Amino acid sequence: MKQPLAYVHPAAKIASNVVIDPFVTIDQNVEIGEGTRIGSNVTILEGARIGKNCVIHSGAVISGVPQDLKFKGEDSVAIIGDNTVIRECVTINRGTASKGKTVVGNNCLIMAYCHVAHDSILGDNVIMSNSVQVAGEVIIDDNAVIGGGALIHQFTHIGQHVMLQGGSLVNKDIPPFVKAGRLPVSYAGINSIGLRRRGFTNEQISEIQEIYRYLYLSGLNNSDAIDRIEAELPASKERDEIIMFVRNSKRGIIRGYY
Repeated sequence: MKQPLAYVHPAAKIASNVVIDPFVTIDQNVEIGEGTRIGSNVTILEGARIGKNCVIHSGAVISGVPQDLKFKGEDSVAIIGDNTVIRECVTINRGTASKGKTVVGNNCLIMAYCHVAHDSILGDNVIMSNSVQVAGEVIIDDNAVIGGGALIHQFTHIGQHVMLQGGSLVNKDIPPFVKAGRLPVSYAGINSIGLRRRGFTNEQISEIQEIYRYLYLSGLNNSDAIDRIEAELPASKERDEIIMFVRNSKRGIIRGYY
């Protein structure tokens, strides 16, 4: 249902039951899935791919041109998954030649005034509180919760099930399953409450805690700690996820708290 005061480019591909409120602008080369609602004064620009049953609140700008001086007008997209809520005045830029796409996954909640820059990839079930600023080519894995006002440096990686304190300045990678906070941002324990809410058993949580004792409490450097973890702790999905994350970290992981 399109309001007469909205502008929708005739080449946009919009499911028949999408609700479009007044003063919306929808450009060409846009796709919007079934059951989605677009609030008033939303701007959806070329390259947007919006899934089913999303809600985009007033003033959001989706698939804006990247704020990257290397961008030369190349074709790229901004992908929003199904059942995702985008609150007021959120800005999500499309990709550049680097990756070609910016992605926000399924079942995410992106609260008011957040920014997601070019080529960033957000997994499923990510929650970002108000005014989080995500720079270019950041990766935030599934089920991460980012506190309000956090600033995420370009190229950083935040692992799955992370709980990040509001106002944090993130310039190192944050490995999965942990809480992170303080200044400078540091390891602050296991996200045990979040893990229990998502069905992790006490045994799994204890195993994760033991892995991080090697990484942050043993006095070993990261390489030696990972070698010890592989040698002394049984293989599991969680153990292997942590090992892979640390070994693949290009910026290095956050430090322990001292």
